[in-house]
Amino acid sequence: MATTPASAQDRSAVRSLLRLWPYVRPARVRLFSAAFVAILASCVGLVIPLVLKWMVDGPIAGRDPAGVWLGALYLLLLGFAEALLFGLRRWLVARPLTHVEASMRAGLYRHLQRLPVAFHDRWASGQLLSRGTTDLMLLRQFLAFPLTFLLVNGVTIVVGVVIMLLQDWTLGLVVLGPAVPVMVTCLIFEKRYAQVARQAQDQVGDLTTVVEESVLGIRIIKGFGRHRSQARAFRDLSRTLRGTELRKARLLATIWGVIVTLPEVAIGAALVVGAVQVADGALSAGTLVAFLSTALALRWPVESIGFLLAMSQEAATATERFFEVMDEEAEHTASGHTPCGQRPLEHTAPVHREHTASEHTASGHTASVHAASRAWAGAKDPQDTGLRFHHVRFRYPDAPPGSPPVLQDVDLHVRPGESMALVGATGSGKTTLTALVPRLYELTAGRITLDGTDITELSRQALRSRVAVAFEEPTLFSATVRDNVLMGAARDTAGTAGTADLERALAVAQADFVHALPRGTDTRVGEQGLSLSGGQRQRLALARAVVGQPEFLVLDDPLSALDVHTEAAVEAALRQVLADTTALIVAHRPSTVLLADRVALLSGGRIAAVGTHQELLRTNAEYAHLMSGEMSGRTPGEEEGAR
Repeated sequence: MATTPASAQDRSAVRSLLRLWPYVRPARVRLFSAAFVAILASCVGLVIPLVLKWMVDGPIAGRDPAGVWLGALYLLLLGFAEALLFGLRRWLVARPLTHVEASMRAGLYRHLQRLPVAFHDRWASGQLLSRGTTDLMLLRQFLAFPLTFLLVNGVTIVVGVVIMLLQDWTLGLVVLGPAVPVMVTCLIFEKRYAQVARQAQDQVGDLTTVVEESVLGIRIIKGFGRHRSQARAFRDLSRTLRGTELRKARLLATIWGVIVTLPEVAIGAALVVGAVQVADGALSAGTLVAFLSTALALRWPVESIGFLLAMSQEAATATERFFEVMDEEAEHTASGHTPCGQRPLEHTAPVHREHTASEHTASGHTASVHAASRAWAGAKDPQDTGLRFHHVRFRYPDAPPGSPPVLQDVDLHVRPGESMALVGATGSGKTTLTALVPRLYELTAGRITLDGTDITELSRQALRSRVAVAFEEPTLFSATVRDNVLMGAARDTAGTAGTADLERALAVAQADFVHALPRGTDTRVGEQGLSLSGGQRQRLALARAVVGQPEFLVLDDPLSALDVHTEAAVEAALRQVLADTTALIVAHRPSTVLLADRVALLSGGRIAAVGTHQELLRTNAEYAHLMSGEMSGRTPGEEEGAR
């Protein structure tokens, strides 16, 4: 899979940058004020040559010392006013632009949280990180400097050219001679630089991905002694990026050379022509001085065109990359169907909360909700209650055309209060089937109902408040143990879930080890929870799933990383939880299967058999084969006792 997704459709730099307007609009007053102040400052600078003309043709020619001192005072005041105005411009843009950058970054993060899992499957994390950091920094720099000075310098050049033409139109035409070659060079440069800038920013994203993977996988790298190969991969990407940056530098040097050389030649020619005119008496010395001073004042606006265009192209590329993410369709939060094949977001960011002694438990409220739900379910057709899969078919959206579906015609009914174990060979689709319940993936065909209600008719918030999930690969956030576990509490009670709920969930998951941590449940577990062992992370993930006393519980082999004794203790506590909920449990070992009331065998993407553990052992050869490796060391008495 490529780390850099395909580029969005080509747009001009102007069209791309105009898409920033909704974010810039709240700061428009200060930005327009800053642009006006900068234009005023530039115009003040253009008055200085006119004062010089007055001084040369007046006080200096007339040998008037007082007039010279007065002219010097005028020049000093004009310089001070110009500096003051430019300082005011910087003050006007500093605060609003940091707010624009912060709002764009916050909007990007919110949107990433709402994007389906299919999007995150396609995109490398480094590409997303670079868009939220480097690209937004480039946009802030563009709004602070190039955007303003493209306008300011354009106005300065126009006003300066008008002043020069009014002073002497023949010299003005001489200076304007290089205008056409410079414009053609800028057009060629803009197109070529845009391509190279896009490559460079994508390569920064690829490099970020390598760094992130190396940091997160440092144990694997060190364990297998692969630091040299990883360093080699990083070095190769760094060299590629360096080569691209050198291409940018060569392009910038080329346009800089053209933009600097041609105007300098034109100014030199104007000096020669003007000197001849002064010698012939056709032009006053003051006018020549004012003309040349005006031309020299325009050197900076003209010479800055190169790097202003370069920064604008980088900003346009950053804008395209930003909106490549923002243009992706988010999963729908309201009830109703979404396009088939989309895979909604799996996790949300942890919310850090302060907990006080006044917090009260929400268990009574949760229990009443579940009781009401069961009472309502009892009034419906028994065949419609509980968790039911109706002829479910699923194919991943990025699967090759014509490939067989992962799940085909799955029909399964988990009755209210029943625990169903889902057994199958590796790759049979067990994890995919369980992920369909909370709508992490969208069905290709068929439907899933909870107590007779199609899950697509529920908002995702309502659905996920009724269904709790624990995955085989537990994900913990860089937060406290308390925050990680209480993420599983109902949304309306997460802020008030107290110590009793937390302790109950930790007891079910046999996660008493948290009390031995330096700060107990207020200990931060580090990024990805890597400060804990695999079994400890899995127990905290299980505690997170049961803390909200869910109506429906989906467990994907939640005990795979536990030792035999801890597994037995967790199973004993988990049976009490399963007695009050409807559960679907992916199981690979008989010890986990024995937690369930019935077992469903998934084979070839279909439900091949449903029954109790003993029934399937006697009647289904495939199931007996799957269980044979684990059962070989257990006697019938031990197996029955485990029930």
